[in-house]
Amino acid sequence: MPSLQSLLDQVDQATNEIVEFHQSLVRIPTVNTGFMPTGDETDVAVYIKEWLAKEGIDSQLLARDEGRDNIISVLPGADHEKTRLMYMSHTDVVPVEDWDKWRFDPFSAEISGGRIYGRGASDCKALLASQLMAMAIFKRNDVRLSHGLRLVSGADEEHGGRWGFGWLADNHPETLESEFAVNEGGGTPVETGSSLAYLLGTGEKGRMEVHIRFKGVSAHASVAWTGTNSSYALANALGAIEGYEPDLDTSLEFFNHLGTFAIEDRPTPGNIESIIAQANEDNPRLGTILRALSRMTLTPTMINGGIKSNSVPEVFELTCDVRTLPFQTEEYVREQLDKVLEGIPGVEYDIDYMSVPNESPFETELAEAIKRAQSLAVSRDDIQWVPAVSNGFTDSRFTRNLGIVTYGFSGVHPDDDPTLSRAHGTDESVGIASLVSATKCMIALAYDMCGGS
Repeated sequence: MPSLQSLLDQVDQATNEIVEFHQSLVRIPTVNTGFMPTGDETDVAVYIKEWLAKEGIDSQLLARDEGRDNIISVLPGADHEKTRLMYMSHTDVVPVEDWDKWRFDPFSAEISGGRIYGRGASDCKALLASQLMAMAIFKRNDVRLSHGLRLVSGADEEHGGRWGFGWLADNHPETLESEFAVNEGGGTPVETGSSLAYLLGTGEKGRMEVHIRFKGVSAHASVAWTGTNSSYALANALGAIEGYEPDLDTSLEFFNHLGTFAIEDRPTPGNIESIIAQANEDNPRLGTILRALSRMTLTPTMINGGIKSNSVPEVFELTCDVRTLPFQTEEYVREQLDKVLEGIPGVEYDIDYMSVPNESPFETELAEAIKRAQSLAVSRDDIQWVPAVSNGFTDSRFTRNLGIVTYGFSGVHPDDDPTLSRAHGTDESVGIASLVSATKCMIALAYDMCGGS
């Protein structure tokens, strides 16, 4: 039987294959606008199913609605019980806002400077490609697992999982049966001097969509004073949101590990801003993480209103993205919104709760296995590990609710600057070095957790 090291060596030999496979996934547009019909995840799910079949691996597709399939595949273990480890990912991607700003066509998967560019290149088709390649390498080498390995790639992650993991959890929980799971939402490398640390995604902030409506009275634009222009209330609200000063908090476990980053001061609500300012000078990546994890964020993202250019708009709607810390409830968010919008006439709002804050414990068998796997994947034995709450939300909240210990970790190479991934942004990309290291990490992790031989 092949040794683990021989499997990892095969990843290096298969670099071109991994790159080409990843490119093929990116070139299949699976854009999720959030409004049905959307997604077209079935196109990439069918492609993956056929690819797996050529490798001799069975899989199944399940969909809440036509065109939005989820893909599930299992390498069974000798114990024939529920799978030990689940690879998680998602197949949908966010829309491209302005194609003209991209260096390359967003769905061309062009290579430049050791990176693959395209919408979904990093979020989340890189992780998906590495997990699929790991399963293929196991199968090609007839690796026998003592405990089963499961892969699930879901639809609709980018708009709440109602067609993806959320739907599977409610309607087909057997497709998610595993003791442990690894997903996106963590694994950021942070280097300080000669020290390398990885953030293990143990939890996530909550996410809400707030829809604020500003009501006025319509009128002809030539006699605007006979009506009430709702855009002025909107403008006042935007100013108030821009000036919003959130409560600062340093109670997350993450802040107990800042010594790892050569930060000597113990963080408190009183000094966290100065710590962030210093971090921004020396390590902007760390500064961003510190800021995101020390407060609730309230961000205007979309505006809709008006019916005609010569009519005073009666209604404007503002959509805001809100990310909450684990202990900040909907009641707390409403208190904050009421303060921000106080004194602005004709305002009402509602909240769509997209994701409740969630977390897995830091000290587990899976955490230790990830540490060993990444050390092998990048040939580093000096890595330090810090538990971190992701500022974004993922499908991990569904598996954690099922009692599955789930971490965000994608095997990024330490030489690959995560800020270049630009997930959801212009020129999204992934480093080829990270594709390779992620594939190695997924192989080593499953070999360890599932008892490869």
